Parts: sequence; structure tokens; C-alpha cells
Amino acid sequence: MRITIGRLAEITGVPASAIRYWERHGLLPVPERESGQRRYPPEAAERITVLRKCQQAGLTLVEIGEFQREQSRRAAVIRAKITEIEQRMVDLGHAHQLLTHALKCSEEDIVRCPKFREQMAGWQVPDPAP
Repeated sequence: MRITIGRLAEITGVPASAIRYWERHGLLPVPERESGQRRYPPEAAERITVLRKCQQAGLTLVEIGEFQREQSRRAAVIRAKITEIEQRMVDLGHAHQLLTHALKCSEEDIVRCPKFREQMAGWQVPDPAP
């Protein structure tokens, strides 16, 4: 059973304009037409869910497009994105430590707090060997 773009938009929570945009840019397959209306297979909703998750993870449309290429082309993009995400996770961990400590810290200036300074020292990335 094929569904209209309006129904697909309703199911996924993505505006029809975004669905059409993704089609134009090759991120979604061009749907069949019935009486001039786009008709999508049910699995289109799953593809849209994946597209949304990729966007929420910070992938650009170009990067998402690379996911649809052959394995050898997309592997480099995937590895680079994993590295980027891992660094963001480290940065978010540091931000969490800072905010958690700031809630409990009695120092007027958190930067002068010995415990916080010790924590910050652990965040320093050693310089790579020349």
C-alpha cells in the first residue's frame, strides 16, 4: 500500500517541503506517481527516520548523501564523522563536569577552585610528539 506525501509527513513529523527537498537532492528515492500525486512505499518512513537521526547527530546533507554511495566511498566519511562525534562526546563530558562542579562549588570564582583546576588539568590534551 502506497501513501501520499501528506500522510508520510504526518507519520514522520517531517514537513512535506522537506521530503520534496530530500527527493530533489537524491536523499530519498523519487516516488511513483498516481494521478499526479507522489505515492511512497511504507519503508519511506524508515528512511526519513534515518535521515532525521543523521541530521540530529550533526551530519550535513552532503555527508548523509555519502551514506547512500558504495561502501568504499562512504567508509572514509563514516570514520571521520565517528572521530568528530567521539570528540564532541569528550567535550560534552567536560562541560558536564564543569557544570556539575559549579553547582556545588563554594568558591566565588570557579577558576580559582583547586578541585576545579585539578579537573581542568585532566582535560588538557598533550602536544603530539614532533
